[in-house]
Amino acid sequence: MKRLCLILALLAGPAFAQSAGDAAQAAADALEAASIQLDQAESARDRVAALTGTVRAYEDGLAAMRQGLRAAAIRETELSHKLAAQEAEISQLLGVLSALGGQVQPQTLLHPQGPLGTARSGMLVAAVTPGLADKAAALRSDLQEVTALRELQQSAADTLKEGLAGVQAARTELSQAIADRTDLPRRFTEDPIRTEILIASTETLQGFASGLSQIVENEVPENLPRIAGQKGTLALPVRGVLLRRAGESDAAGVTRPGIVLATQPKALVTTPTAATIRYNGPLLDYGLVTILEPQADLLFVIAGLDEVYGKAGQVLPAGSPVGLMGGQALQSGDILSPNGDRGGAGRSETLYIEVREGDAPVDPLTWFATDKG
Repeated sequence: MKRLCLILALLAGPAFAQSAGDAAQAAADALEAASIQLDQAESARDRVAALTGTVRAYEDGLAAMRQGLRAAAIRETELSHKLAAQEAEISQLLGVLSALGGQVQPQTLLHPQGPLGTARSGMLVAAVTPGLADKAAALRSDLQEVTALRELQQSAADTLKEGLAGVQAARTELSQAIADRTDLPRRFTEDPIRTEILIASTETLQGFASGLSQIVENEVPENLPRIAGQKGTLALPVRGVLLRRAGESDAAGVTRPGIVLATQPKALVTTPTAATIRYNGPLLDYGLVTILEPQADLLFVIAGLDEVYGKAGQVLPAGSPVGLMGGQALQSGDILSPNGDRGGAGRSETLYIEVREGDAPVDPLTWFATDKG
């Protein structure tokens, strides 16, 4: 983890775009903080929270490395093309500098036309020499930057193996910590038979959501605070890019009232606020689904997961993991690629989010904050 932090700190240097540098520095700080939190975790609850922070920090760190290394690769390519285009000029410059030597003095150059010619040639050399020196300095700077960029990328390639192994280990530990956790309050017990009957008898998400109250036993009133004051400011459940808005058609011409996010493979999905798990499992054509209830008559439907955490009836604190995205975990070559992803597979997974108030869907962007307004 320390080596990954070091590379991130290097990427935060002035050679890169400010946004990439800021992201790298923030990720390095988060990695260190997560490491300390994990070392200090004692209870199962603390360990789940610490591991959640660790996975998120690794995800952000690897994303920052991806961004920074892509910027480094682009910069190296630019400099290489620039040097290649100036190859003839550079050869001529090197020849002139070699002929003049390191300590040219105009008065030592004798001209066949005598003192006057010598004086004129001396003045000419004196005028040209600073320009040649400037060109040589600029060339030396470009060559040094190319060398530094190549060394940085090589160092990052070695460190990426550590980072990718670290995030995978953290995901595995997180899954185990969630399985071992027993301190979560329980609002109800799910009746599996009623659940199967409800799934078999409904053809739409709306029908299933309307019947959620029928599949529970021994339900107690919720005591979670209402979140109306957070409307429009909630963080998205996963790091991702808005792919489709509510009501926009997909490639097959299908429209749905929720939004679709493009995410990295194996990205961690968390609950944006404290909520009760109303349902966990496969549903219709949505894949694995988690339905969260942060308050009465409000549901967050999160669909398209590859793995779900927790059990129906459990009350989760804000920021708790609810599942993982699918796909094949990134390899070091994917992140080091100058194209920034593996043939477009950088954000190969999609997560569907639907928000239901009462018995009707609403635009999720009225609840969640995104980078795209």
